[in-house]
Amino acid sequence: MKNSILHRALELGFDACRITTAEPPSAALEFRRWLAARYHGEMAYLERNASKRVNPQEVLADAKTIITLAVNYASRSDLSGAPYVSRFTDHAPRSTLHAPRSAGIVARYARYTDYHDVLAERLKKLAQHINDLGGAGTRSLWYVDTGPLLERDLAQRSGLGFIGKHTNLISRQLGNWFFLAEIITTLRLDPDTPAKNLCGSCARCLAACPTQAIVAPFQLDARRCISYLTIELRGAIPVELRPAMGARIFGCDDCLEVCPWNRFAREGNLMKQYARTDLATPDLLELLALDDAAFKRRFANTPILRTKRRGLLRNVCVALGNVGDQNALPALERAARDEEPLIAEHARWAMEQIQARQAG
Repeated sequence: MKNSILHRALELGFDACRITTAEPPSAALEFRRWLAARYHGEMAYLERNASKRVNPQEVLADAKTIITLAVNYASRSDLSGAPYVSRFTDHAPRSTLHAPRSAGIVARYARYTDYHDVLAERLKKLAQHINDLGGAGTRSLWYVDTGPLLERDLAQRSGLGFIGKHTNLISRQLGNWFFLAEIITTLRLDPDTPAKNLCGSCARCLAACPTQAIVAPFQLDARRCISYLTIELRGAIPVELRPAMGARIFGCDDCLEVCPWNRFAREGNLMKQYARTDLATPDLLELLALDDAAFKRRFANTPILRTKRRGLLRNVCVALGNVGDQNALPALERAARDEEPLIAEHARWAMEQIQARQAG
């Protein structure tokens, strides 16, 4: 049955498929401590369903197996070019070195049609295949990073990859550029061998983080992470963290980009057809002019829709405050009068930053 499931997963476009038990993850205690330290910020759902995350039996009664899956989203441009250069405060990541100065930076994974939608039908088919193999009474649930599972810990236990010091999963075959998905099922399957950590003495990801969000190896304070600030945070971005965000308007890849294991990454196949080239280096001034209807049209069926207009334009204002010049001031003046207070406040801050640079 394992071979049948692996074959079907590859047939559906998944790049890797591994199996582990439905036992509680070994990191359960560490996860509880992380929550107690409030490192999850405003992501209240993590605390709300914590009991499920540390006990898969609460997700699916009588679960026996968890199947972990990976889909590669690396593009050809991600795998070529000069080596990474350090610290955004001095340099930009190599993937954006030649972008226009008025361009925003979007995390690689979001430069596609929403991966939740892309993977959903494939996971449904694979889950049905598992149920058919198991016969009457077999039940399976599938998730694309939306379920109450400690998916990276389970993926490491299944042998899919190992958790790096940046707290993300690293694959020896795919590097850092892949989506995770899981199927939890009542079908019993023999587990694969867990992966061993291969970070060694490397600490490039800690040094690369613009906001020092990786407070120690394997420990992330999400409240400082640019991905959290630009996506999860609903209110104002802390003033002291804004300069370190550079031109990033949705997510951040810095800790992933510097990982030496990316030397083994290869171009993905499945996601290639869903690429949104218009999201690679979007013009900040064009984005700042979007009303709500235009925002929804522009980002329909992409991960960026999640931030809503108020969140994205907040991020755009911060980016312009960091990299914009006097040409951005008229657009920021209009944004400072926006009916959304969150946008207006960040626009005023951006104007102050540009004016201070001009005066200096």
